[in-house]
Formats: sequence, structure tokens, C-alpha cells
Amino acid sequence: MTDYPTLTLNDDRQIPQLGFGTYKIDDADAPEAVRTALDVGYWLVDTAAIYQNEKGVGQGVGDWADIFLQTKVWNESQGFDRAKKAADKCLERLGRDHVDMLLIHWPCPDKREFVDTWKAFIELRDEGKAKSIGVSNFREQDLRRIIDETGVTPAVNQIELHPSFQQRELRQLHKELGIVTQSWSPLGQGDGLENPAIKAIAEETGQPASAVIIRWHIQHGLSTIPKASSRDHIEANFKALSFELSEDQMARIDALDNADGRMGPDPSEFC
Repeated sequence: MTDYPTLTLNDDRQIPQLGFGTYKIDDADAPEAVRTALDVGYWLVDTAAIYQNEKGVGQGVGDWADIFLQTKVWNESQGFDRAKKAADKCLERLGRDHVDMLLIHWPCPDKREFVDTWKAFIELRDEGKAKSIGVSNFREQDLRRIIDETGVTPAVNQIELHPSFQQRELRQLHKELGIVTQSWSPLGQGDGLENPAIKAIAEETGQPASAVIIRWHIQHGLSTIPKASSRDHIEANFKALSFELSEDQMARIDALDNADGRMGPDPSEFC
């Protein structure tokens, strides 16, 4: 991963800052999309059980043993025994004996099972089936509870994060706890590409608007997993590694934050 920006996890492993997201990529299309991303130069591939494309993603990764591969266990598989079985099924579909990162997809606080799920993840890590373990969409109270009850801090919390919804308080908590913030929907489901401030910076830098936004994530010390299907978009996103934003340009994107900017589900209610 020479010259590829990485972050150090709290288990001393390295995670690439830029990854390839596969949400809404069909299983049949996943092999080609993943192979294209790897050919362009991506070193992290993100999938999930609920995406129903793990088999295709695994085929796309193939023999690339050093790729950072991560997946997520879905909500219906919460609980100690169910989570362990679900993780085994993820590995079976991926065609691998381990993943680099295994995440709890949502806390589902009303189910009251995420602590037992986390205990299962700790065991899966100890068994070598997941090199690192983390969570997704966890709130402060969820994070503090699993840490307090198990003594194990997630390596990553993957959350909705884009210029219109910057989650500054949660990012600060992650920093204090030693958790890497990973951004999903980093482009704001595409809405950010049409923002006048983003378009202006794209013109100033001569870079695609998507690369400008992804670069903003990277310079803030985040890991991010933009999804793209076409080679043109995959390459455009990857250009984020080829330039830097100025302090002024970063500040102008920072100013786009909106307390009501959430586009996805609220973790307090979703399950």
C-alpha cells in the first residue's frame, strides 16, 4: 500500500482511507465492479450481508490476498449465537476464511442485543475470522455501553457523514475513544456534487466534484467508502488521492454542515 493513505486502528492495524463501496450493486455485477476498482487502485472493499452481493464481491476480490475486505452482519442476526452463525455465512459467501473488518450494521437499540452481538464479534476476532472488529451507525450511548460491558473498543464506527451532515460531536468522541470514523454516503447520495461551493472548488482545482468531497473526508482524517458502478466514476473518485485542498477550500466545505442534513435512517429508531 505504498503512498496509499492509511489510518492506524486501535489494534495497531492499518486501514486505507479510501475504499470502494458496493451498496446497491447487484451480485451479478459485483465481480466486474470490484475488479475495476482494484485495477484502478483501491485497497479497501466494503460490503454487507444485506447488500446480497457478498458472493459477487468475493469473486471480484479473487486472489487479491492483501486487499482490506470488510462486511457487516445484519440486524436480524443480532445476538451471540445468531451473530456467530451469520458471520460464518458471510465468510462462506465471500469465499474466505476471514475478513479484515467485521461490523455490526446497526445498533437496533430496541432489540437490546448489540452487547451480546459485540461479545460474539470479540470471539470471532479471537478465532481469527475477523482481523479487526467494529460497528456501524452506533450512537455515543451505544459505544459507551459495549466498551463498558466488554472492555473492547470498536476499531471503526461507520456512520453517515457528508458535507451536509458532518457529525462533528460523534467524530470528536471517536477521537477521544480511539475509534476511526468511516463515512458512508460520503457524497451525500450525490446531492453534494451539485452544491455551488463544491462545484466552485472543483473548478478551482480542476478535479471532479466527487474527488473534491472525498478529499475533504481524507484531509479530515476519515476513512470513506464511496460507491460507484461505472469505470469513469470509479476513476473520478480515486482522483481524490492526487491533490490537496487548501485551508480555505476545506473551510468552505466545513461551512456546509446542516443539523437537519441526515439523509439515511436515524439509528435511534431504525432496525
